[in-house]
Amino acid sequence: MRPRYAAITGASRGIGAAIAEKFASEGWNLALSCLRSSETLEALASRLHNTYKITCLTYTGDMGEEPSVREFFRKIQENFGTLDVLVNNAGISQVGLFGDLTLSQWEHILRTNVTSVFLCTKAALPFMLHHKAGSIINISSVWGCAGASCEAAYSASKGAVNALTQALAKELAPSGVAVNAVACGAIDTDMNACFTKEEKEEIAAEIPAGRFGRPEEAAGLVYSLTEQSPYLTGQIIRLDGGWI
Repeated sequence: MRPRYAAITGASRGIGAAIAEKFASEGWNLALSCLRSSETLEALASRLHNTYKITCLTYTGDMGEEPSVREFFRKIQENFGTLDVLVNNAGISQVGLFGDLTLSQWEHILRTNVTSVFLCTKAALPFMLHHKAGSIINISSVWGCAGASCEAAYSASKGAVNALTQALAKELAPSGVAVNAVACGAIDTDMNACFTKEEKEEIAAEIPAGRFGRPEEAAGLVYSLTEQSPYLTGQIIRLDGGWI
């Protein structure tokens, strides 16, 4: 089997780090990016390399900015020469009343959550189209499907990711490239640090499964999508314990 290569954005912690661990454990070589947690990302890359004997590139920069994306994929081209899978995981949340949301906050969320998907997907596609194969997996949210009170900008951004996933899947299906999204519910990561212990307990009580999801569960689902036929494309797969 030839070497396999995956790029994962927002990989320094949480779901992104769990996805990196899963791919590495299966022998994939990785290109990982994060916004600013260079030391955390380097420590993860070093551990994955030493544990699984894979090549692990790292890059620190804003995937919502074109120069950073260009440099990240330049490293991928120089070191790998190809790319089989792109996981668009970089993202941020914003909790607060819509009336208090500023234009700069709105634009920041859209750039981080949506523009990053646009830029990274455009950069990854030439590799995949060359081989007429590949998989793009966008990490979305159930709030992109249903909308959440006090998370208007976040919900709007993930709704855009879902729509882009479905539209791009139709466009790329003739080329053998699959595009899917995993719409996560409440996953136990740092992104939920804004909630108190009591608030988390109240949320868990609303989830039929009775608990928050684990990053490893999201990672397992993401990896499983890479093993499917490209006929599975354009899907928004909810991972939420039956919540929404």
